[in-house]
Amino acid sequence: MNRPPSQISPHGGSRVDLPGRYGPIAALHARAAATGHPPPTALLVPGYTGSKEDFVPLLDPIAAAGLDAMAIDMPGQYESGGPDDEDAYLPATLGMVLAELVGKLAAEGNQVVLLGHSYGGLVARGAVLAGAPVAGLTLMCSGPGELPDGPRRQTLDLGEPAMREHGIEAAQRMREQLDAMNPPRPGNTPELVALMRERFVRSQPAALLGKAHALRTEPDLVSSLARTLHVGGIPCLVTCGEGDDAWSVSSQRDMADRLDADFAVIPGACHSPNTENPTELLATLLSTWRSWLTA
Repeated sequence: MNRPPSQISPHGGSRVDLPGRYGPIAALHARAAATGHPPPTALLVPGYTGSKEDFVPLLDPIAAAGLDAMAIDMPGQYESGGPDDEDAYLPATLGMVLAELVGKLAAEGNQVVLLGHSYGGLVARGAVLAGAPVAGLTLMCSGPGELPDGPRRQTLDLGEPAMREHGIEAAQRMREQLDAMNPPRPGNTPELVALMRERFVRSQPAALLGKAHALRTEPDLVSSLARTLHVGGIPCLVTCGEGDDAWSVSSQRDMADRLDADFAVIPGACHSPNTENPTELLATLLSTWRSWLTA
């Protein structure tokens, strides 16, 4: 399949083993130059219908800054398999699995900065609550709990019965019809739209259904996360696009205040600064991560 330049991956693809019933997941890597000791690792976790390809614009610049970059498909997502069990894809459950992956990287001598985008932020939060040994946590375009009312939640509400009754292709057609009724999102080229369609229909239905349920029911766990960050001395950054249409900018700013975290708004971006304005996002991420890793 042809992909737009921002989505073509010249990076090393691999399979990463996960514990128990999840099996291997797909990952993209960009390696920092060898320095004789393990470099820090930026572990990048995509959102609900996203994939590792969402982070392609970030991988090489992160590696050039001296960090290994690893972007993954979550279990059940695009090129990663997973069990036929909706509960296996809830944030706390996936968080425990992600915590084990972080633990493996840390055992190899790598400091790990963990970034979760949207639903991936809820999973990254779950990983930290499960004891993931991270050097820092970045929550990007993610919120304190369930997705608030709005077009994205409406899509979930309509998509679930369509998928259960008619299958994943019917749910995708419904998504496309709803998208056509809204203003086009920044950077949505025909090639990117094709990728978005392919990865949706190749995902495990149980994964999409389980994550959709969580997006409508996830409790506010900010206080618990704040305690964990404080006790562990783990720094945190909350960042989002200035036009984020999932969780509002104000709700994410409030979450940052409750976490005693840094907060940054990325101009010229909505819900996906990683593809909509990667240059500004990278400036924020790299300066913040450097301060964490040299503290």
